[in-house]
Amino acid sequence: MEPTGPSLSKEPERRRVPDRHEPGEGCLTRLVRLPVRIVVLVLVVPVRMVWDALAACGRALHRGVLRPVRRGLSWLGHVLVVAPLAWVYRWLLTPVGHGIAWTARAFGTALAWLAKALFYWPWAALWRYVLVPAGVATGVAVAWLVRHLIVAPALWFHRWVLTPAGHTFRWLGGGFARLVRGLGAGLAWLGRHLIVLPARWFHRHILAPVGRGIAWTARGIGAAVAALVRWTVVAPAVAVWRYVLAPVGRAVGTAVTVVARETGAAFAHCWRVAGYLSRAVGRFLGTLLRWVFVEPFRWAYRTVLTPVGHAVRDGLWRPVRGAAREAGRSVRRALGAARLSVRQTRAEIRRALFGAPRRPERPAVPEPRREPAAPRARTLGKTSGRDVSPPPRG
Repeated sequence: MEPTGPSLSKEPERRRVPDRHEPGEGCLTRLVRLPVRIVVLVLVVPVRMVWDALAACGRALHRGVLRPVRRGLSWLGHVLVVAPLAWVYRWLLTPVGHGIAWTARAFGTALAWLAKALFYWPWAALWRYVLVPAGVATGVAVAWLVRHLIVAPALWFHRWVLTPAGHTFRWLGGGFARLVRGLGAGLAWLGRHLIVLPARWFHRHILAPVGRGIAWTARGIGAAVAALVRWTVVAPAVAVWRYVLAPVGRAVGTAVTVVARETGAAFAHCWRVAGYLSRAVGRFLGTLLRWVFVEPFRWAYRTVLTPVGHAVRDGLWRPVRGAAREAGRSVRRALGAARLSVRQTRAEIRRALFGAPRRPERPAVPEPRREPAAPRARTLGKTSGRDVSPPPRG
């Protein structure tokens, strides 16, 4: 069995993190909220009412003045500017532009053909049929001369002069290089045993121990100075910051945050309350204006003007309009009869003076030619189309 004791069964205690404070409203918040809201409400209500009045006036001005003026200016601009410019562009500028473009294309084509005929084709023919054959022949001749006068002598000189001389110089250079290599090896051995090995021994047994001692001394002095600076400067500064400046800064920041938050919330709340008040005042004024001006006019229009208008329409306007319509019809019939009488009188006078107009003779219509009738078929009682009576009996 395994030994169980208080030291073995007891689990190591874990460091508990303190719980955060639940957010809530402190006394500072409650102390600041009510005065700030009262002051802000007194300041915001007139501003909100003026703002709502200006907004209503702006909407009315836009609906009753600016929108019709904008539509009128748009229509006027379309009629006076856009339509004339469109007509000018369509019926004047476009045909003129097409004509100019066609003329420019034709002129450009003719000018290009003339330029080719004067400058391109003659030089192309000269290059193709004169200069190229002459250049080819000249190049062949020059290549033959270069080959036989320069290349062939140069190859002979390289093979029979430069190559033997290069081999000789290479042999002499190899011997000199071996000599220099031997001298370098000797000088390297002397330098190693006379300079390098003594310098290495001096560094290992003299300079390195002295340097380590100096470094150990500097580290001890630095540690002492660092401890002195830490306990005389850094620790007091940290204590002042942790136990004095940080709590004061958090308290000031909390107070400023609470005041700013409550001021913003008070402005938002008072703006909404001022909106409700402004809306109620506006509705009251609208109702008052409606009952003072609109309802009396509506009542007068409904109870006075409408019956009077119906009476005038039924008793006066419709009979007068019917009489005027019948009179117009009678006048139109009289004018038609007078016009017909004048036309008949004019025809009678013309007939009495000049006689009746001669009627054009109608051409004689030829009688239609009849087709020859087909001969009837013979029967027992008919011969050649005539009836033959049978001979009498004895």
